[in-house]
Amino acid sequence: MNCYNGEQYLQEALDSILAQTYNNWELIFWDNQSTDKSADIFLSYHDSRLKYFYAPQHTNLGKARNLAIEKTKGQWLAFLDVDDWWLPKKLEKQIPLFDDHDVGLVYGNAWEFFEKKNKKIIYKKESLPKGRILNELMREYAISSATYVIRKKSLESLEYYFNDNFHIIGDFDINLRLAVKWKINCLQEPVAYIRKHDKNLSLLYREKEVDELKIWHEEMKNNKQISSQSNFNKVLLIANYLEAMQMIMKSEFFKSLIIVAKYPFCFNKIKLMLALLLPKFLLKKIKNY
Repeated sequence: MNCYNGEQYLQEALDSILAQTYNNWELIFWDNQSTDKSADIFLSYHDSRLKYFYAPQHTNLGKARNLAIEKTKGQWLAFLDVDDWWLPKKLEKQIPLFDDHDVGLVYGNAWEFFEKKNKKIIYKKESLPKGRILNELMREYAISSATYVIRKKSLESLEYYFNDNFHIIGDFDINLRLAVKWKINCLQEPVAYIRKHDKNLSLLYREKEVDELKIWHEEMKNNKQISSQSNFNKVLLIANYLEAMQMIMKSEFFKSLIIVAKYPFCFNKIKLMLALLLPKFLLKKIKNY
């Protein structure tokens, strides 16, 4: 668990770990130099499985996770952001799926909890993919960060762990690199809650997400196992879609129009065209939902 000023939701996240019916775990709590009461909250818990570490310097999420991984001792690794929480049987149901030694990662569905509306919806309505799914994940990435567990051996098979340069798309990057070498298994049912609120990193750093996806796509051109997949260029299309939508939201009409005009005809292009026509107050309401 990487924490930077997460006092508002931290207790609920910690309680969800302590409530796990699978008990053989340790929590590496990486305090990324928080200035709020996060440390006090964590240290108020008295359980030998809870391990506190204070970062020597504040880093982005990718670097923080790599430093925390160095402190781990177990055979499997899972990650939980301080604003999300797990369902009690998450680990109990997921760990047995590693009995297949070719499986390097196990994930599951999730509930998206919209804080403003006090309402939840299922993260993925369709069946989640499993097996050798590298190409499918580039078409539609389905692995929520709160749901996946990695076999540590599979992580060690990679050239590097999390990319230190990525703050937003670190999960996407590492899980696609794992999918090159390992089978992926999953639970179709929800195993966690993903909290949606105004301070989500993906919302606060939308432009950074676009930049990181473009950097990833450029870097992976040299990875033949990834770049040879038929859906490889769809990652760049997703980045362009997000960029255009951001420009529309900021009323940069002509810049967004250029991107939309160049975008290949597909369902996302129809959505962008509709977004250009919708009144901004209505579009903002939809986006903030």
